[in-house]
Amino acid sequence: MTSFAPDSIVLNRKLPLWYQVSQSLRASILGRSPQDPLRLPTEEQLAGHYGVSVLTMRQALKELEDEGLITRRRRRGTFIEPDALRGAPVRLLGSVDAIVAQQSGMTTRLLDHGRAAVPAELAEHFGDVEEVGTYHRLRCDEKTGEPTNHARNWVRPELAARVDLDDLVRWPMTKVLRDVLGADISRITDTVEARLADPETARLLEVPLLSPILHYTGVTYDQRGRVLDVVVIHYRGDRFSFTVTLDAH
Repeated sequence: MTSFAPDSIVLNRKLPLWYQVSQSLRASILGRSPQDPLRLPTEEQLAGHYGVSVLTMRQALKELEDEGLITRRRRRGTFIEPDALRGAPVRLLGSVDAIVAQQSGMTTRLLDHGRAAVPAELAEHFGDVEEVGTYHRLRCDEKTGEPTNHARNWVRPELAARVDLDDLVRWPMTKVLRDVLGADISRITDTVEARLADPETARLLEVPLLSPILHYTGVTYDQRGRVLDVVVIHYRGDRFSFTVTLDAH
């Protein structure tokens, strides 16, 4: 039986290795194609793939097992759960792969896209360009079809010109920028705040007007300090929570 092939990552030694591996593998699982096999490689093979110890790999797999994304069957192997719940809490520990995992695993519909003048509220981020690429997507639970969040991205024009729309239906923008376009991402700053649903958000997420939502803003920078992408995501308040863990070491 052919095994599922996860993406590769470059590990950041300042963050727990098991966490980075679990988030990378989680993003790979949630972003897989329907025809991809469900069986994972062995612990030893995965450890070699990620360049970590088997003990670290085992801890990463336990995280995914606890979440319900995988099942470990004695003497048979480890398998992806195709019907696993996608609306799990968002957990941020400071890695780009955590952001990719956060935005993965939903059925995605591209509502609109194009080019537009830089909005006044984003001028501080795109001071060296006059236009940006714009993308608006709605994400729904794969099993129920229930809307869970909608996202708007504003992307530097030279990158937007290379974005394949089919990739945006399958993967988060962060993954497309880094893994498809080869953007040299250095950091992403996140802001999360509670808000009330405006008319557009209430309509798209199918919630009452003024319902509580989570308003997330992510700003992606390259190694030169330029802003590559700004995303605003509105999450249904009854489907998501954010947990930020600070490592004291």
